[in-house]
Amino acid sequence: MQGRKTFRPKLFYELSLERLVPADNIYRKIGEELDFHFLYDSTKKYYGSEGQQSLDPVVFYKILLVGYLNNLNSDRALLQYCGNCLDIRLFYLKKLLKFTVKKVKTQAQILNLPKGKIGAIA
Repeated sequence: MQGRKTFRPKLFYELSLERLVPADNIYRKIGEELDFHFLYDSTKKYYGSEGQQSLDPVVFYKILLVGYLNNLNSDRALLQYCGNCLDIRLFYLKKLLKFTVKKVKTQAQILNLPKGKIGAIA
């Protein structure tokens, strides 16, 4: 008898990148073996003390490393590749998964702020 699966979407899904990415994945091994925290001290002199926070230098370096290892020389192709692969998301987001995502203000909200309050955007 031929069976058919009917898809019923759930309200909540339990998803873990740790379980989805195999233990022998190359990016998982690189992340476990290499400590990228030296980049904070190495790049500190290139960042200013005012303005918005930049992308984390460790995450930026890991994304560039993925591009080098996969011979991706286009920024668009690199970002699309990083967005589609779960193992790479685990690689460059592993330390960031502990933090919550901040609410991002839209451009309309920024333009409606009174003068002098632009620096107060978090």
